[in-house]
Amino acid sequence: MTKIRVTKMFEFEMAHALHNYDGLCRNIHGHTYKLSVTVIGKPEVDNQSAKIGMVLDFGLLKQIVKPNIVDKYDHSVLLNDKEETEYFEQENKLFKRIHIVDFQPTAENMVIHFANIIKPLLPKNIQLYSVKLHETTNSYAEWYASDQNE
Repeated sequence: MTKIRVTKMFEFEMAHALHNYDGLCRNIHGHTYKLSVTVIGKPEVDNQSAKIGMVLDFGLLKQIVKPNIVDKYDHSVLLNDKEETEYFEQENKLFKRIHIVDFQPTAENMVIHFANIIKPLLPKNIQLYSVKLHETTNSYAEWYASDQNE
């Protein structure tokens, strides 16, 4: 049977800063991120199944992505652990939702991070096909499973 790709899109607000960057993005700044998650699989063929014709219920994909990425990172600040984070880790009313990560928080590294979060949460018969993260309207990074076998 033919494999089909299905995509669900999400949107969230997040700030970040790029450690040791040589431009304005070294300062904390925010974006309206648009995240597209595409999975691939075979549509359900069992006539008795409530999910007949579906690769994956969009609601299930939402149950995977929303709490683990959107709800976690929405209205938060993402910083590299090389930043001087003492200010942020103190009792600070401005920075209650901060995430210190062990990577430079570029769109490229974030799609890798998000793909690694999503992959193990998918049903066994469904594979993650791609993750696309728009940082701005015309700038985005993409992760494709097929590119990872190099």
